[in-house]
Amino acid sequence: MLIKRNSNGIDLPFASEITPRHVFESRRDFIRKLAVGSIAGGALLEMASREAFAASSTAQKLVAQPNPAYVVLDKQTSYKDATTYNNFYEFGTDKESPARYASAMKARPWTVSIEGEIKKPMTLDIDSLLKLAPLEERVYRLRCVEGWSMVIPWIGYSLSELIKKVEPNSNAKYVEFVTLADKEAMHGLNRAVLDWPYVEGLRIDEANHPLALLTLGMYGEVLPNQNGAPVRIVTPWKYGFKSAKSIVKIRFVKDQPRTAWNLAAPREYGFYSNVNPQVDHPRWSQASERRIGEDGLFTKKRPTLMFNGYSQVASLYTGMDLKKFF
Repeated sequence: MLIKRNSNGIDLPFASEITPRHVFESRRDFIRKLAVGSIAGGALLEMASREAFAASSTAQKLVAQPNPAYVVLDKQTSYKDATTYNNFYEFGTDKESPARYASAMKARPWTVSIEGEIKKPMTLDIDSLLKLAPLEERVYRLRCVEGWSMVIPWIGYSLSELIKKVEPNSNAKYVEFVTLADKEAMHGLNRAVLDWPYVEGLRIDEANHPLALLTLGMYGEVLPNQNGAPVRIVTPWKYGFKSAKSIVKIRFVKDQPRTAWNLAAPREYGFYSNVNPQVDHPRWSQASERRIGEDGLFTKKRPTLMFNGYSQVASLYTGMDLKKFF
């Protein structure tokens, strides 16, 4: 039997690429509405545009073992909401732009360079990352600094698995994540909203915490482009902008990274950005949140939980003034 291998000699899975259920159902619904004449004018063009985006990509299924240690009892956000209401400024600043424009980005081939204060620098392609450690499904809350939240079944493994492979030296105090900056595929880069490429970072002990997830999929499939394909970080105890998307470089460094939002507005976006209901954004309260999919007229907001409910990270910040190091 022939087994496909990459240049690093790592066995690669033969992925099953099929049309996802949500694409099939949306297409069927579109045809039904068109037949009865319920779509007209601009609405027809908008739905046709969205359908073309969905049909243009097939989703690779990812087999992952559910990890019962990382499950929240909250109702999961629907796939539709999680993939059409996003912050990804490289594709535009409104919530719908990522789903509308992210298909221009090519998530394969893709490599991630790992460098800096480590003994074993390396460059890994996405298939090598998929094989680096057993894939787990973890249901995490994700809280946005703007005051909304989602509950998503992510697929990946602890970032610490990758960190162990590259063997950081004693100078590695922080981990920096650099994301793709492709002006041809990402029209949002033409606006000086942030200093591109987007850069985020974690302290080395934060990056090694088991909750920090090197993320390769969601809802049983590879990541959609608008959600950070093909590889991103999810740190569920921090506000969402800390979870870097579409990563092309991971650097281990001595000094605290100069991160995108902290550079743009240091009074509003601290380096740590832990979810903290007691520390308000200068322009709004962080004491409550709106769960996407539960936003009816009379739906009460949820109280925001310290560390987004992930109290197991509290020991990382023992002795720190979390109003100063926000």
